[in-house]
Amino acid sequence: MILLAESGSTKTDWRIIGESVHSFHTIGLNPYFTTSEQISKELTPHLSNQTPNAIKEVHFYGTGITDASKGDIIAKGIKDSLGYKPEIYTYSDVVAAAKSLFGNDEGIACILGTGSNSCYWNGQEVSFQIPPLGFWLGDEGSGGHLGKTFMQAYLHKELPDEIRDKFDNIYGKKDRLEVLNHAYQQEKPNKYFAQFCPFLLDNVQNATCTKLITDSFKQFFEKYLLKYPQLHHAKIGAVGSVAHYFTEPLNKVASNYGLEFSRIVQKPIDALVEYHKR
Repeated sequence: MILLAESGSTKTDWRIIGESVHSFHTIGLNPYFTTSEQISKELTPHLSNQTPNAIKEVHFYGTGITDASKGDIIAKGIKDSLGYKPEIYTYSDVVAAAKSLFGNDEGIACILGTGSNSCYWNGQEVSFQIPPLGFWLGDEGSGGHLGKTFMQAYLHKELPDEIRDKFDNIYGKKDRLEVLNHAYQQEKPNKYFAQFCPFLLDNVQNATCTKLITDSFKQFFEKYLLKYPQLHHAKIGAVGSVAHYFTEPLNKVASNYGLEFSRIVQKPIDALVEYHKR
């Protein structure tokens, strides 16, 4: 059997592939914020009923897999939860995006979820990338970035009264100290800010909200996509909740640059299952 995982900042989709496919979910397992012990604790309840040594391979795709040491954190947590060590392979989440969008064909893969990322996939590997810089230095176009720029406008009193009042009725009034605490003192600030994306989506017809959304996507294009030498001969695809739910404004921004997305997928996991069953 194969154990397959696709992990974002918010949650991880798992599949056990055997004669049938079994699925379960855990929290997001980013090795920058999660220890091997925490990973093992999350996984053990889901894997304890597996026959010993039944899982022969593990393929883990996730945000935060930036080098071998981060992959080792994930691998140790999985090994400890199973009680033995199958073949464990770890990959960046952008590889999951590329395989789910293009398989063994070439293309420019984008991630627009809680965070953002992109790469050029030559059909076998990532061969060109404008590097992502994480929440505080990058993540343009992501849920974290959208929520952060919205909250900046909220605290700077740049929102129309009707939008501010509507927000306060749903989330309660926010003050500077509360927001700064989540931004600098609490874990996963990107997840905190991304929670405000549904509000932006529900108010996408408001001019101020439209501009915030559009500006965030423009920054993603200008800081990342427009720099790819392969841009005008390779297909472009995107995965992630923001890409899925904000498809219309995302496509409008793309068309302003003479581009279009050939495919948008909310969750890569199902396409990855098919990829690994081949």
